[in-house]
Amino acid sequence: MKSNSIRSSFAIIVLILLSISCQAGTPEPTPTLVLTATMPATETVVPTSTPRPTSTPRPTATPNVVATQKYDEFNKILEDFSSNGYIDSTKGRIIEMDDFKESWAKLNYYNFFLPMEEISSDFLFKSHIKWSSASDTPDLAGCGIVFGLQDNDDHYVVFFDQSRIAYGMRRGVQTYQVGKTSGSGYLKFGNPAEADVIISVKGKSSFVSVNGEVTEYTLSMDQTTNGILAFSILSGTNRDYGTRCEMTGNMLWLASE
Repeated sequence: MKSNSIRSSFAIIVLILLSISCQAGTPEPTPTLVLTATMPATETVVPTSTPRPTSTPRPTATPNVVATQKYDEFNKILEDFSSNGYIDSTKGRIIEMDDFKESWAKLNYYNFFLPMEEISSDFLFKSHIKWSSASDTPDLAGCGIVFGLQDNDDHYVVFFDQSRIAYGMRRGVQTYQVGKTSGSGYLKFGNPAEADVIISVKGKSSFVSVNGEVTEYTLSMDQTTNGILAFSILSGTNRDYGTRCEMTGNMLWLASE
């Protein structure tokens, strides 16, 4: 699978007082990546020759029993999320995305990968993910997605680490932690790991389900969630394959505009 050349990173900094402003510049990397209140970014490479893809809807027809069951199960997820207030309704368009299998080995960096989809409304994404690290004691690492990706590289990102959900917002040269509204956001997985995950966005609220446990996040009022959605991998080591991800059963729902 061909990799998009956009590369971003979370820099590493722990703020003891939230009122302390981050200084511009690039801090030296430390052994542990910690998403806290605000973090200067160390590098952003924005391609000038790679066009943004346009959305390619997949057929929503169900030609066989397996496909019918797949859509029935996804519609049940939509109904559950709607009844819990995680999405406003179940009206919209369903896109079946390709399976994703890739690895990435650059410590504390993440990469975007094809295929991509254009998002211009509230959405819900679900996947069954398997991930592993080449290191038994990796820094923060895992599989996930970026969304709301703009031409200037601003975006949101969600990664599933062994120990927690890492939810960030990239703006300019800094990456910020997205604050939790409710739920712990903590995970407890081994290496390798496997989970059913769901990510939904409703206005300025986002809900992340890991094996049925939901954490709510509050998004920025002045950063859009519309834009490109893509698969992403965060590596916690330079060793061997770094972080390996496999995401299957990928389904995307886009709310009616």
